[in-house]
Amino acid sequence: MADLADRLRSALAVRGRPSSDHDLNPGMRPSPERTLRRAAVLIPVIDRPANASVILTKRSSALKHHPGQIAFPGGKVDEADDGAVGAALREAREEIGLDRRHVDVLGTLPPHETVTGFQVTPVLALVTADFKARPAPGEVAEAFEAPLDHVMNPARFLIESRRWRGKRRLYFVVPWGPYYIWGATARILRALADRMSNVET
Repeated sequence: MADLADRLRSALAVRGRPSSDHDLNPGMRPSPERTLRRAAVLIPVIDRPANASVILTKRSSALKHHPGQIAFPGGKVDEADDGAVGAALREAREEIGLDRRHVDVLGTLPPHETVTGFQVTPVLALVTADFKARPAPGEVAEAFEAPLDHVMNPARFLIESRRWRGKRRLYFVVPWGPYYIWGATARILRALADRMSNVET
């Protein structure tokens, strides 16, 4: 795990601009006077003996916002949280039962701005190999692992589009098996993948 931790820390140290849902749509940027709401997500990496992987969730189809979408554990930063890291860890505990004792926080990526008005801080962490996810009923339909070498390979990412609020928007996707990973989740993974590709192995 030490080698992987070193590589991930080195990736965090690589210079790079913040990512956003607007990166592929430069002509559709919102007003600079907008107010963004703070949020955080955890990028939980498990160094399995055969292959490292990233834990992702499939949101419940019963949720009001983003039902059925693939996402990192995460949510809004509350006043009681210890910043973005505290929020990401709290949400991971609530959504997939990830206790703090299983987590080694490595650092954060620059905040990611979403088209829905959130400034999301991605928190990168290593998770012990013996952790077993327990999806929260009614909130998380499924927790699964995607191979790290798949989602850290920029060549695996595609650009697709759909209409949103009357305009066609481009976005990244990185499909894996039956899972359609897209939008902010895919963009954050792509930002980390770009940094990882600049780290010597």
